[in-house]
Amino acid sequence: MSSKVAIAAKIQSDRGSLNIGFVIAWLFCAAFYFMQYMLRSAPGVMVPELSTAFARDALGVGTLVGLYYYTYALFSIVFGALLDRLGGKAVIPAGVVLVAVGAALFGLGSLEAAQIGRLLQGAGSACGFIGAMYLATRGFPSRSLATAVGFTQCFGMLGGSAGQFAVAPLIHGLITWQQFWWFAGIVIFLIAALMFIATPAPHDDNSVSPGSWMRMFAPYKEVLSNPQSYLCGFCAGLLFLPTTIGDMIWGIPFLRGGLDVSYAEAVNRASMVPLGWVIGCPLLGYLSDRLGRRKPVFFFGALLMLASGASIFYLPVGVAPPYVLGLLLGIGSGAAMLPYTVIKEVNPDNVKGSASGAINFLVFTFSAVLTLAYGKLLANLANGGAMNLPVFRTAGSWLLGGVVLAMILAIFMRETGPSGRAVSGY
Repeated sequence: MSSKVAIAAKIQSDRGSLNIGFVIAWLFCAAFYFMQYMLRSAPGVMVPELSTAFARDALGVGTLVGLYYYTYALFSIVFGALLDRLGGKAVIPAGVVLVAVGAALFGLGSLEAAQIGRLLQGAGSACGFIGAMYLATRGFPSRSLATAVGFTQCFGMLGGSAGQFAVAPLIHGLITWQQFWWFAGIVIFLIAALMFIATPAPHDDNSVSPGSWMRMFAPYKEVLSNPQSYLCGFCAGLLFLPTTIGDMIWGIPFLRGGLDVSYAEAVNRASMVPLGWVIGCPLLGYLSDRLGRRKPVFFFGALLMLASGASIFYLPVGVAPPYVLGLLLGIGSGAAMLPYTVIKEVNPDNVKGSASGAINFLVFTFSAVLTLAYGKLLANLANGGAMNLPVFRTAGSWLLGGVVLAMILAIFMRETGPSGRAVSGY
């Protein structure tokens, strides 16, 4: 027992200072997060090519792309538990290799290989954000954790934006869409090698504890018995939907079929949403750390999402500047990362990896289930006709309703910022 107390004291002490080894590993993990987000959003700009290659319509391609979220959600639980048991050096590079293999398979051009590849991409990608948070928690002082979370997501959404505005001209000029996936796989494999070299070996007994492998899931009992964990997952998941579904899968079809925008213009405008995340995630994380509160910043971001999202769907065409509203939607969406900080702060230090795994599981279970549901909603609204502006407006109201629901749930979420804890007594 005394050794565990000493280890806990050391972890708490480490959280008050910068640990360069873990910071360097975090940077490599953030680079992987950039690449995996690029692969997540890239299919949105190659729907015609994928439809031809796999003999599927846009809805079928959307279903194929959505396979990513099923394994992402499931393996979030697995990687969270593995990180708490084995540490980052053994676990994170293995997940990165899965994504590299999945990218290569997707580029083979057959439907079966693409399905397996997309499932592998989702499985391996689950270690990206969880791994980055595991490393950030050990590399950065606790007073900067929300900022580190924001910058991590900043890297990811920069990749999401690049997966649209950079990949579109790339596959229509320099290389084929298949070659894009192969080159991406090579780059990701190199990152896996660098990650393995850079990540410090585990130094606490949680990562080497003996006993049944099923015990590695024991931390989830503590995380999932905490009602605050569910509130964090639901709030983050609902704020993710306008970007993961509304923009990354259906953004370009909405702009083309709903607003009659050209393909190149649609790609550029859709990429503004993840680009807004690049600004909003670190900005809102910094504001949260600066204010010492999480919830006011969360509500601000959600309100900005509501205002900009409603304007995108319902303002008359040509009234608003074409790029500004998407950028504002992305900036406001940065608030979705604050529950990731809160869930770590409402659970003990020894279950941080499992806490990240739990919230990722909840968030991307939302995405997996509602990706399919949203596609079917669009198909039902179109009723065999074109997916035009009225169809997208009706479906979009459900995404905006999710943001409202997230704000209602956030009322019951505990304020874990330093200033809020001092006032509330937590």
